[in-house]
Amino acid sequence: MHDTSRFIDARVRRFLRERISPAVYRESRPLEVTAWEVPDEPVPFSVASAQEYTPFSTGEAWGRPWSTVWFRVAGTVPVEWTGVDVHPELVVDLGFTTAISGFQAEGTVYTAEGVIVKAVESLNNYVSLDAAGTTFEFYIEAAANPNVAGDFARGFGFAPTALGDKATAGTAPIYRLKRIDAALRDGVVWELQQDVRTLLGLAAELSPDLPRRAEILRALDRAIDVLDTDDIAGSAAEARQAVAGVLASPAYASAHRISAVGHAHIDTAWLWPVRETVRKVARTFSNVLALMDEDPDIVFAASSAQQYFWLKAYYPELFERVRARVVEGRFVPVGGMWVESDSNLPGGEALARQFVAGKRFFMEEFGVEPLEVWLPDSFGYSGALPQIVTAAGFRWFLTQKISWNDTNRMPHHTFDWEGIDGTRVFTHFPPSDTYNAAISAKELARAQRQYAEKGPANSSLLPFGWGNGGGGPTREMVAAAHRAHDLEGSPRVTMRGPREFFEAAESEYPNRPVWQGELYLEFHRGTYTSQAKTKSGNRRSEHLLREAELWATLANVRLGVEYPYDALEEAWHTVLLQQFHDILPGSSIAWVHREAERNYAELAVTLERLIAERLDLLAGTGDSAISFNAGPYAIGAAEALGGTVEGHSGRAPVSENPDGFELLNGLVRATIDRNGLLISVRDLVADREVLAEGSAGNLLQLFRDTPTQWDAWDLDEDYTHVMRELTEADSVEITEDGHAVRVVRTVGASTIEQVLSIGVESSAIDIVTRVDWHERQKLLKLAFPLDVRAERAASEIQFGHIYRPTHANTSWDSARFETVAHRWVHVGEPGYGVAIANDSTYGHDIRSTSVEGVAATVVRLSLLRAPLYPDPEADQGHHEFRVSFRVGASIPDAVAEGYRLNLPLRQVSGSHPVAPALTVDDPAVVIEAVKLAEDRSGDVIVRLYEAHGTRARARIAPGFEFTGVVQTDLLERATGSVEVGPHDVSLSLRPFQIVTLRFSR
Repeated sequence: MHDTSRFIDARVRRFLRERISPAVYRESRPLEVTAWEVPDEPVPFSVASAQEYTPFSTGEAWGRPWSTVWFRVAGTVPVEWTGVDVHPELVVDLGFTTAISGFQAEGTVYTAEGVIVKAVESLNNYVSLDAAGTTFEFYIEAAANPNVAGDFARGFGFAPTALGDKATAGTAPIYRLKRIDAALRDGVVWELQQDVRTLLGLAAELSPDLPRRAEILRALDRAIDVLDTDDIAGSAAEARQAVAGVLASPAYASAHRISAVGHAHIDTAWLWPVRETVRKVARTFSNVLALMDEDPDIVFAASSAQQYFWLKAYYPELFERVRARVVEGRFVPVGGMWVESDSNLPGGEALARQFVAGKRFFMEEFGVEPLEVWLPDSFGYSGALPQIVTAAGFRWFLTQKISWNDTNRMPHHTFDWEGIDGTRVFTHFPPSDTYNAAISAKELARAQRQYAEKGPANSSLLPFGWGNGGGGPTREMVAAAHRAHDLEGSPRVTMRGPREFFEAAESEYPNRPVWQGELYLEFHRGTYTSQAKTKSGNRRSEHLLREAELWATLANVRLGVEYPYDALEEAWHTVLLQQFHDILPGSSIAWVHREAERNYAELAVTLERLIAERLDLLAGTGDSAISFNAGPYAIGAAEALGGTVEGHSGRAPVSENPDGFELLNGLVRATIDRNGLLISVRDLVADREVLAEGSAGNLLQLFRDTPTQWDAWDLDEDYTHVMRELTEADSVEITEDGHAVRVVRTVGASTIEQVLSIGVESSAIDIVTRVDWHERQKLLKLAFPLDVRAERAASEIQFGHIYRPTHANTSWDSARFETVAHRWVHVGEPGYGVAIANDSTYGHDIRSTSVEGVAATVVRLSLLRAPLYPDPEADQGHHEFRVSFRVGASIPDAVAEGYRLNLPLRQVSGSHPVAPALTVDDPAVVIEAVKLAEDRSGDVIVRLYEAHGTRARARIAPGFEFTGVVQTDLLERATGSVEVGPHDVSLSLRPFQIVTLRFSR
């Protein structure tokens, strides 16, 4: 028999495209449309419905970028639209392209009474109508969101665009109304369309030598034969019968088992502003509710308490409908986070608060406690996460993002992930490598083919639905899931909730492999540096919140001052929102980052005022200089977590010689040449030179930064190929006070000013770098070549630190050429080390090298980038960075240095010192947060952790009266007792262990 499979395939595909799909709607009738354009930002239905509407025609242009137009449409379902399996629908085309949903115009459909029905989008553009003869009236809130992504379905173009900022996007309309019709959908033809799509897709995935593939193609060939091209509707049932047998053939006994979970990954901001996400949530959630009314089997999971919070605030009626489905168990809040945050950049306490705030909302609003962490799209995962999520009461962790690695492939899809403290969490990577599945045969086959746990286990999860820009599952996806439920040649697909999957997957695979340490994403390495102002705002806000909570707590327990619960909660919500994985990493449009910067500035004003008010009350009225230290370590004479009289030490004077300048105290001598470079840093205690021979420190390096794709996201390894060292200075001089050296450089259109100084009692050189940055596609790094042979480097992460090799022995080491650190990095050899701390920088590269044949280590901090997409003005303007270079430093010194730089002393005039809020007798145990309990009971919450990577035993003595103390989880629920003395608590901690104590008063 001759092989005609390719001809059959081509024949069926053309019939589907040209005959079957156009026949899904038997008839359509245009409707009369009127419109009102919103002058500026979106308005609620109550305002829009009261406006004067004017006639609007099909083909007419509408919608300047980011604007809103309301369309009003009314009509009557034709009386003759009756019959078996026919469905009257409103069909809307706002000017859609065939590109993926969520990246172009979108509409929200309301009844005349203001009730949201569902959304209309490019690939989900219908609204069900009532029976023949009934009248209808709808309002459509049409969002003219510009397509900043290009053709997302075929890949980004990454061309700079002015569309990402309303101020530069232009005023010309960007859409034309194509269609608002009443249409009659033929249910049998639609079902045939789904049958053919499923079978064509499956046949394409099967090997040509399988009989199953031939059976499918022959059945499709027969179906086309029986279709009457002049009466598709009349012959569709017979065509369905022709393929019924191959659709009914059951799956193999060993077929992979897929749990299909409805999903819509709604980016809280990205190529649209936050305000548009508010509407995307309403559109997506209403789509899901409408689909649940049509199909009883779909289960939908949605993360991000922030998005539900918006729904409750802006769309209360829709929120209550969601609540009803949550109670039913079909609408499932997952993730337990405020947003799907980045996990590399947020500080430890902030990352903990993501889970505290998220879980609290879901538990209080729905009585539901999510047990699965849901982070499908964040750019790598901190080694601190397993302990944090376990302490917040989670059992499972899900992501698929590591499948984006550009060099190495992870060896597991289901495994136990072990964090830096030894805590393990059950982890699953969907092997379909997507969180936006359409339940296509290609996706199902990929999941089965790639699943790495074959043999010991056979189950995976598939999140399906239009995502990123929202939209969610469609009826076509649900139809595909039903057809693949038990289908020969396909994995078995069952629609179910995430908890059902995780319980089954955990049970079937008891002896799982273990992955230790971070889940480093070999991609998007530029997100550690892009949009430096956003990152600086985040770091400063995190530390201001620490101070505000500490001093507000102390003022409450010592003086009875009211604790500002609401103000602090609102501040935290702002910070947590802006830690979303496309805001804090710097990968959003200009609108998003300018708004984030404004929010951080406003937040700083609020928190600074709150801090100042509490410090004034604590210090009393007087003229004594009180130094308040919010950090966990003493700074000079300034005690930790308290206020000390005259606790501030000064800076060492600068001397000048013919070769340059010298910073000198009894601990370190730093020589600065006439070009502003550190040419010698001598540790006077250890009596050794710290810089590599013949090298200069404080060396600014400028690299060409032109990634192959994903401009704001990616830093490609080849950036190192083109580099310029900024060794010439415009001026180098001693500052007016005589205690620092000021260096000014010009590069291109940018100016860089640095101020170098050293404290009288410090072994750290402090460097303040101020940049007026106007470069494009450049990367600015600050380099320190060290006479230290370090085989590994320590980098601070949340609640601890992680060691990474400085060599490139393996492909895994080589791919880790840019890494993230929080407040400090440390490199050392046996007996000696150096710490470099910062106040706002995250991106680093630390590599072993050789200088004139002698082993050395180069530490570089990534200060600035200037990508052109999606924000062509990214990083332009003024920036300030503080870096300290501490010689002879141990890991404990590095920890202390990081806190010193990020929590500077505050000087207040007062009458008396303020005793510390708490004292700890072991420096390895760090107090990270002091606050009042979330339940507003007045109990004091103290969060602490072991910071040095050692076992520790410490006594914690509160500076306030307490009646009892228990150990709790992150949600402040009691988990166990502690050893309590008359005035203190004793704890034993394992390396990097987090402990939360609750003191009742």
